[in-house]
Amino acid sequence: NLPNGLAEKGIKFIGPKGPVMYVLGDKIAANILAQTAKVPSIPWSGSFGGENDGPLEANLDESGMIPDEIFKKATVTSVEECLAAAKKIGYPIMLKASEGGGGKGIRMSADDEELKSNFFQVQNEVPGSPMFMMQLCKNARHLEVQIVGDEHGNAVALNGRDCSTQRRFQKIFE
Repeated sequence: NLPNGLAEKGIKFIGPKGPVMYVLGDKIAANILAQTAKVPSIPWSGSFGGENDGPLEANLDESGMIPDEIFKKATVTSVEECLAAAKKIGYPIMLKASEGGGGKGIRMSADDEELKSNFFQVQNEVPGSPMFMMQLCKNARHLEVQIVGDEHGNAVALNGRDCSTQRRFQKIFE
């Protein structure tokens, strides 16, 4: 909303356009966009539901946003949808609230029984947030890279950091 609101007031925002900020700022939309760009990713609830039950594709609308019907296909809204997605993704899985963070709205499930219980925990921790699922990537490192780019295609990586040391899915060191 910030870039669009400033533009309406005639103020030049130095940064991404509104739709870009929205899509990359939302965990579900960012995953859809990444797989559309053929970025390799682990199985998740948006890995199917597209053409021939393949990965969802962004198909951005005229405003640069991912259409709601595509976005919703990547979400899980009930225990039944979670169980069906888990069969396709494979356990162990992470159930995540798109608007969660800081260790809230994320639960690991090793089987159907844990997933049933965790669904309500995630739902209650981040009320109203869309939820999605990803296969748990074991023994992985959590690396972050900060990149700055412009509208002309120029980009540079400024910094990288290892954020792997976590407690309850909350980074301890940044």
